[in-house]
Amino acid sequence: MTAFPPARPPGARSTSRSTSRAGARAGGFPWGVALPAAALSGIGLLLVWSATRNDPGSTLPERQTLSVLVGFALMWLLSRCDARVLRAYVPVVYLGGLAGLVAVLTPLGRTVNGSHAWIVLGPGLQFQPSEFAKVGTVLAVAAALGELRDGERRPPAGAVLLALGLAAVPIGLIMLEPDYGTMLVFATIVAGMLLAGGAPKRWFAGLAGIAALALLLVWRLDLIRPYQLQRVMVLADPDADPLGVGYNATQARIAIGSGGLLGKGLFHGEQTAGHFVPEQHTDFIFTVAGEELGFAGAACVIVLMLVLLWRGLRIAATAPSPFGTVLAGGVVCWLAFQTFVNAGMTMGLLPIAGLPLPFVSYGGSATISVFAAVGLLAAAGRRSTLR
Repeated sequence: MTAFPPARPPGARSTSRSTSRAGARAGGFPWGVALPAAALSGIGLLLVWSATRNDPGSTLPERQTLSVLVGFALMWLLSRCDARVLRAYVPVVYLGGLAGLVAVLTPLGRTVNGSHAWIVLGPGLQFQPSEFAKVGTVLAVAAALGELRDGERRPPAGAVLLALGLAAVPIGLIMLEPDYGTMLVFATIVAGMLLAGGAPKRWFAGLAGIAALALLLVWRLDLIRPYQLQRVMVLADPDADPLGVGYNATQARIAIGSGGLLGKGLFHGEQTAGHFVPEQHTDFIFTVAGEELGFAGAACVIVLMLVLLWRGLRIAATAPSPFGTVLAGGVVCWLAFQTFVNAGMTMGLLPIAGLPLPFVSYGGSATISVFAAVGLLAAAGRRSTLR
């Protein structure tokens, strides 16, 4: 073996950059996805602090900081895994998520902020199993769609049916809570993973028909609660009941609009200080950004999320295995959908769905789960002996 690589012919491309990228994938820290996630979390901590600073004895900023640290550690651990390790633990993570969803339907389940989707273990100690079930479902669906035999370019019908069956179980349990906002997140994740896996178009046509039929049945059987229907009707006439069902949407628009271009300054938002917008540290955290940081600050949050999503799409496009491609596609759809819905509902463009803004909203379960998702995103691009 010579001490130097053989000379390349003129015009040949250097492989040093690709080798460096492969080395980063094999064991380096996932800075490309970790940095925007960390920046979003840092902004979120400031906004949570601002939204709760007038609450006597509030420990929410400290608890959110702990959740971010736990999530960051979990992200790092998952980013060190490769496809073999992830696939080995798919049954454990998936069944664990289902166990949590089943527990919610038992006497262990509690209603928090109008949603019967929580398990309360003690004062200040509660978690939302559906957030962790997202991680298990993404892994399970990726394992089903990413097992391609030699010569196969897209998942066969059996694999697609298996993936849909694996997703149907948690979706069904979430509908029993019911939590339609989270159900839509799961449905979007599965649709995105089918698309990333290259499922035939006829499956999407069939799923669209099933979704339309399900909506019709929900409507005809009066499964939609009155307050949920009112949230949809508010979009048609936001000012019809500004002190009633339209209160949240009206106050959210006022808060965002009052910030102008550069905002009123961090900790100087009048709407935020007066708690005019309910749940401003969780579902409506984007209104704090709009009022105190203005259009520039709110746009910065969106840009950071777009950077993270762009990195995720790059990982999906260059993943060394079908499993990694489908896994990355699911995580991207998860984060993109929740960001779109959260920002849209606070600006009055979408019905209020109760979905947190990833990395920014207060919430231990949601924060830890999205950091885990970023860890899976980094792991999806790691090279391993499994193809």
